[in-house]
Amino acid sequence: MTSGNNGATTPEDDDPFGYLYADGQANGAQPPSGGYGYPNAVNRVRTVGQRQYGQQPSGPGQIPQQQGAYGQPNAHYAAPETLPGGAQTTQMSHSAGAGGGGRGRGPNTKGLLIGAIAVVAAVVIGISVAMLGGDDEDDPSGDGAQAGPTQSQTAESKPSKTTDPGDEVELPKSDAKTLALGGTAATASDVKGAQADGGVYVTGFNQVGSSVTWTVNGIPKGGKYTVYVGYSVPGKDQNATLTVNGTPSTAPVNLKNYAHAAEGDYEKGWTKTYNYVQLNKGTNTIKVSCEEGNQCDALLDQMWLVKGWVKS
Repeated sequence: MTSGNNGATTPEDDDPFGYLYADGQANGAQPPSGGYGYPNAVNRVRTVGQRQYGQQPSGPGQIPQQQGAYGQPNAHYAAPETLPGGAQTTQMSHSAGAGGGGRGRGPNTKGLLIGAIAVVAAVVIGISVAMLGGDDEDDPSGDGAQAGPTQSQTAESKPSKTTDPGDEVELPKSDAKTLALGGTAATASDVKGAQADGGVYVTGFNQVGSSVTWTVNGIPKGGKYTVYVGYSVPGKDQNATLTVNGTPSTAPVNLKNYAHAAEGDYEKGWTKTYNYVQLNKGTNTIKVSCEEGNQCDALLDQMWLVKGWVKS
């Protein structure tokens, strides 16, 4: 069989596209005049616009057209539900529909959007948690940051108490008999109530130029200290001059009658007073003296130090 229309008597021997080849055209092949139908139908291709809708098929096996001219109902068309065994149709009532006017409601796009946002948020949170904490568990070398301190780290992180050298060392204390005496100052033990060892105290202090000097050794740290003086006055307030490391203090040593002793009653007048001083580490000298302008009728029995400037 060659290209073109050689007068085939059966559809399978017919080459409907022979007219497209040069040899088919040479043999007089023409475009088919009928359309193509279902198997065993002898239809031919029609020229565009040639087919007339709404007409009965011209050949055996042709399916009836179900629609006539465009926009017009086909007289041969029958609804499926009117045929035996056809599909059943149900009319939607107004109450069954979600929307008004008998029309159904469209998809719930707002709900879908909220659900999508929730899913995205969950994924983001999961990724963030994995990035923050995942590496710590998988790092066998321990180089990663730990979620919390271990027991040993907690113990080490507590700051250790810093011990001040002045808190460990007992500060010096001196009795009158160990002090360096100057002027008319001398030791005695006739008056009762002195706190020094053996009841020894310094008398003869009521003269200009009289003094007691305490050389203090072993000061652990330079800084502020309070120096105390134990004394007794016979009923009237007295005072003296304080000199530290050769520098006189502007504040006098107040020898007041804090014990409220009667005039001339030294035994009932024992008490104490204090002054603030600045000492150096190591050795310092503290002198209490009777200078011009002082009133020094007092007995002295002890001197001692307290770290810092205290008031008691």
